[in-house]
Amino acid sequence: MQREQQFVDRLYVRLDELRAEREENARRALAQLGNSRQAKLERDITADEQARSAAELAGVESGLCFGRIDHARTEGGGGGHHHIGRIGIRADDAARTPLLIDWRAPVARPFYLATGHTPMGIRRRRHLTTEGRTVTELHDEILDLDDPTRTGFEGHNADEVLLAALNTARTGRMGDIVQTIQAEQDRIIRAPHRGVMVVEGGPGTGKTAVALHRAAYLLYAERELLAKRAVLIVGPNPAFLGYIGEVLPSLGETGVLLSTIGELYPGVHATGTDTPAAAAVKGRADMAGALAAVVRDRQSVPDPVLEIDHDDYGTLYLERAMAEDARARARTTRLPHNLARPYFVFALIDALTEQLVDRLGADPFGGPNLLGPDDMAQIGKEIATSSEVHAAIDSLWPPLSPQGLVAEFLQDPRGYVPDADAEAIRRAPGAPWTEADVPLLDEAAELLGIDDSAERAAKEAERQQQIEYAQGVLDMSYASRTYEFEDKEESDEDAAEVLAAHDIIDAERMAERQEEADHRTAAERAAADRTWAFGHIIVDEAQELSPMAWRLLMRRIPTRSLTLVGDPAQTGSEAGVGTWADILTPYVEDRWEMVRLGVNYRTPAEIMDVAADVLRAESPGFEPPRSVRSTGVRPWVRRTDDLAGAVAEAVARELPEEGRLAVIAPRGLHAELAEVLDGVIAGAAPDLTHQLVLLDARQSKGLEFDKVVVVEPAAFRTSDLYVALTRATQGLGVVHSRELPFAEDGLSVAVDCSPA
Repeated sequence: MQREQQFVDRLYVRLDELRAEREENARRALAQLGNSRQAKLERDITADEQARSAAELAGVESGLCFGRIDHARTEGGGGGHHHIGRIGIRADDAARTPLLIDWRAPVARPFYLATGHTPMGIRRRRHLTTEGRTVTELHDEILDLDDPTRTGFEGHNADEVLLAALNTARTGRMGDIVQTIQAEQDRIIRAPHRGVMVVEGGPGTGKTAVALHRAAYLLYAERELLAKRAVLIVGPNPAFLGYIGEVLPSLGETGVLLSTIGELYPGVHATGTDTPAAAAVKGRADMAGALAAVVRDRQSVPDPVLEIDHDDYGTLYLERAMAEDARARARTTRLPHNLARPYFVFALIDALTEQLVDRLGADPFGGPNLLGPDDMAQIGKEIATSSEVHAAIDSLWPPLSPQGLVAEFLQDPRGYVPDADAEAIRRAPGAPWTEADVPLLDEAAELLGIDDSAERAAKEAERQQQIEYAQGVLDMSYASRTYEFEDKEESDEDAAEVLAAHDIIDAERMAERQEEADHRTAAERAAADRTWAFGHIIVDEAQELSPMAWRLLMRRIPTRSLTLVGDPAQTGSEAGVGTWADILTPYVEDRWEMVRLGVNYRTPAEIMDVAADVLRAESPGFEPPRSVRSTGVRPWVRRTDDLAGAVAEAVARELPEEGRLAVIAPRGLHAELAEVLDGVIAGAAPDLTHQLVLLDARQSKGLEFDKVVVVEPAAFRTSDLYVALTRATQGLGVVHSRELPFAEDGLSVAVDCSPA
C-alpha cells in the first residue's frame, strides 16, 4: 500500500505539473501583443487549445490510476510492470519515460483479458481503489496458477472489485467502467471502427457504457482521422445525455458531440410533443415520398396563361407550354428545388424575351426581325430585371425554406397521406417543432437545397477587394525599396541581396493570411453544420429510431461507420423500425455484424425474474440476460385505491440515505403524484442529481437508480413496463389499483406498503 501510494503521489505531482503548464501556456498566449488579424487568430487558437488540454487533464483527476500488470519472468528476462490509468502520462526526463499507460493502449489490453488459463504473459493483475488521491484498497489476481504467492492477502480474482462498483450508490450521473471492463465488453470496445456493428443486450448489460468507452477508444486509436471528422453519439432524450455527459471527460475525451435526433437540425429546438400516433406517422419511410410530392406541387405552370404587366412593354403572356418546357429543363438537372430554380428562371426569361422581340421587331411585310442584337440584349436585360416578371416566376417556382415547406405541409397534409394519418399529424400554425419533425425538416432540406450563389458572389467580391488591397501594399513596398536604393545609390547587385515582402509573397497569398480561420473543435463545427459528415456515429437505444430518423443519420455518415446499441425487447416507440435487418438492409444490405451482451450487471436476479415474466406473457420463449448479483430481497407489491397516498408512503420509507429513488408512472398520473412528492414538479425536465425523481417509462430508458417504485403497471405497454421494472440496482416496489399484467410470483405483498 505504501509503495503504491508513493507512486500515485508521483503521478498526481506530474498531472499537476502538466495542468499548470497548459494553463500557463494559455495565459501567455492571451498576453501576447500584436494587433494584426493573423496575430490575434494565432493567439486565440493557442489559448483555446491549451485551455482545452488543461480541462481534459482536470477531467481525469478522479481514479487517475486504477490498475497494474506485472509481466511474467522468463529465461530470457522479462518481468517489470506497467500501471494502467485513464490517460497516458510520461515523466519529464530526456527519455520521456512512460509513467502511466493509457487503458486504450495495446499493452494495457491484458489487464482486461488475461485469465489464469490464458495469462497473456502476465503474472499478476492488481486493481487499485482510490478516494481522491489516496489509495484505499488493493485487489490482486495471481494469473500464474503455480505461483506460491497465490495465498495470503491476495484474492484469486477481482470479482469483488466489480461487485463493489455495482453496489455503489447511484449519483444521478453515469460512471465509467474503465476499471472493471469485462472481456466480452473489451472485444466490442476495441473492434475496428469501419463498418456497422450492432451491440444488442438486455437491461443492465452495460450497452451504453460499452458504447461510450468505444467512442473513447476510437478517438485514441484513430485520432488523426476522427479528430477532424468528430464522433457523434445519439441518445434517446436530453435527460439521458445529461446522465452520460461526464463519462467521456473522465476518460480524457471532450471532443465528442452528444445529441438527440431532435437536436440535429441547426437552428431548430424541438420543444413540442407529439402524440404516439403522430410520431408513428411522421416516422414512416413514405413521408419522404409525401414531402417530395409537396415540393413537386410547388413547381407549377399557368392554366393556361399568366399575364404579366410590364411598365415599358405592356402585357407579357407567360404561356403554359413555355413554363412546362422551362420546368422540364430545370428538373432534368436533377438538382434540389432551390438549386434548379435558376435554370427555370433563365429559361422563362429567355422565352419571354424571345416573345417580346418577335412582337416588337416583327416586319409587317414578312421580312426578318427589325431589331438588332443590341436592341435584343437591352430587351432581355429589362425583362431579367423586371420585378413584375420575377414575381410571376416566383408564383410558379418559389424559393422555399425547409421550415416553411414542412410547416405548410403539416398544417394541411390532406392529399399527401391518408386522411386518418393527415388528422393525426395536423399541426396548428406557430406550434413548436417536435422531435419527429426534425427528420422531416432534414428531408425537406435535402429536397430543396440552399441557393447560396449570392452569398458566394459577395464573398468572392470581398476576396477580390482584399487581394487588390494586398497588391497595393506590395506595390508600396516595391516603390519604397526602389526609392531607398536610388537614394543610397547602391548597385543592382546589392539591391538583389535584400528581400522585401513582394519578393516572397504574392497579393493572393498575402490576402489569404489575413482571412479569419475557424478554430472551433470539429464537434462544435459539426453541431452547426447540417451537412457535416462524421467519422463515426454511435446510436444508443437504436431500436427506437424511425425510418425517417435513420435517413437523417445515414446522410451524416457516408462511410457507414456506425455502432448501434439497443434491445428490440425494450422498443417503446410506435415509430421504431423493429429488427436490425429492417433498419440496415436499405443502407448496407447484409454487411453488418451483431454481437450480444448476455450478462446483466445492474439488475439483481430477484428483480430480473419479475421483469422477465412480463415479456414471457407475450413471448414464452424469452430468455433475459443472466444477472451476476442477488440481493436476497424480493420486490414488493401493494394494491390500493389511493395511488398517490401509497406512493408517498413508499417514498418516505424507501428513500435511501445515499443514492437515488425513481418513481416511474404513466404521464397521466404525474400531476397527482407531484402534489404529494416533495421537490418534484410535474412536467419539468427531470434533474437526475436529485434524490427523488418522477419519470415515465420512456424517460427512464438507459438510466439506473438504487430503488424504483413502479406505479400502475397495467397502464404501460409491455415493452415500457419491462424497461420500468429493470431500472433498479437494489430494490423494487410496485403500487397499483388495477389488475397486474403479470403474475405475482416472486413478489412480496406489502399491505402496509412495507416489504413482507
